[in-house]
Amino acid sequence: MTGRPRVFLDGYNLALDQGTGVATYARNLSFAMGRLGYETGVLYGTRAAPSVNPLIREIAFFDERVGDTQALLLLIRRIRSLFRAPLGETARRVPITGTVISTTFNDRLPHFDEIWNARDLFQQSVAHFRVYGNRLQANVAERPRLMHWTYPLALRVPQALNIYTLHDLVPLRLPYTTLDNKRRYWRLNRMLTRKADHIVTVSEASRRDIINLLGCDPARVTNTYQAVHIPPKFRDLPLEMAQAEVRGSFGLEPDNYYLFFGAIEPKKNVGRMIQAYLASGVDAPLVIVGKKAWKSEEELRLIFDDHIRTLVLENNQLRTRRKVILLDYAPFRLLVNLIRGARAVLFPSLYEGFGLPVLESMLLGAPVITSNTSSLPELVGDAALQVDPYDVAALVQAIQAVDRDPALRARLAAAGPERAALFSPERYAERLAALYTSLGVPPPAA
Repeated sequence: MTGRPRVFLDGYNLALDQGTGVATYARNLSFAMGRLGYETGVLYGTRAAPSVNPLIREIAFFDERVGDTQALLLLIRRIRSLFRAPLGETARRVPITGTVISTTFNDRLPHFDEIWNARDLFQQSVAHFRVYGNRLQANVAERPRLMHWTYPLALRVPQALNIYTLHDLVPLRLPYTTLDNKRRYWRLNRMLTRKADHIVTVSEASRRDIINLLGCDPARVTNTYQAVHIPPKFRDLPLEMAQAEVRGSFGLEPDNYYLFFGAIEPKKNVGRMIQAYLASGVDAPLVIVGKKAWKSEEELRLIFDDHIRTLVLENNQLRTRRKVILLDYAPFRLLVNLIRGARAVLFPSLYEGFGLPVLESMLLGAPVITSNTSSLPELVGDAALQVDPYDVAALVQAIQAVDRDPALRARLAAAGPERAALFSPERYAERLAALYTSLGVPPPAA
């Protein structure tokens, strides 16, 4: 114990194998807590069975395959959990001693002073909410003063301030783009806005939705935006080296391809983007980096048509060149290099609570074409081209304008980093400190 105020966040998205926007939010939140001097704890809910052996707890945090709990003991725990649901789930501290070599996880781990885990905490909370309609108690022996849940979770830490980040209300605004149980989603978010000590969100657009759709008192919801940060070891890699890596990996020439990165799902509007790109007639290929999600086949249906390939004459031979290149995954270092070398980044999303890919691209100096809906206009200002994401013709015109006008590309590339600086980790920490101070948990004195 250090005497510093103890603040916790959850590891709900941090434990996922694949990175997500919310995982990035949680990681950046943890680093902001550390920057402000708080004693920072992370509460996970992995499937790793509890153990009295500290070494096994440390091993299980990095690899749940430490061996199954005895069947009888597991049955007893489950029965006990059912009968003492109002008492909640108890977390145990995970010692991180360095015995487990965790270098592989360095880029995914948050900042922390302590880590706790309650087995299957998040799955238990879903079942608890279905049965009881309220929040499951998460018991921590050394309770924090403030628990910051980074997602709408039916959980609370007793005798602590419990605040919740609601990133957006897409399941209510664009219900046909998500697989959520909308009725349950509505009940959960309504319950949280009534019982939370405070609600946090990441844009003014999302704040308006929370107030208007959930009936939240405006005084009880604060927009802190998010932090946009790319480690210097990636951001400051010599440009020639970054371009050589992209050229060697994909055969792409710098400033001669367009880029989209993000999940391939209806909300991201990938289908209209491909349609507009093909209609624009530009020569530079389109590179799409993203995992296939719900309805991805429908979004990508044009990729499999013959007209996305062209015959070109190279060295007196006709060769087939792909106009659209689809990559399921790119390591973060390579993704950063792709962004830096793009002629422009396309991100015509239908709806975003924040829009992290847009600001990451602007921070790296890539020209951006994005949407004029939801949070995106307040983020990009005049530093990106904005179009109606439902208007394919408008998107065609924007792509053609960027492709044909070097001066426009240069202006956007110069304006992007300046605009992205408004969302720097330092600015974000200031906004977070103001919020926590207003709730009675100021940062320790410098």
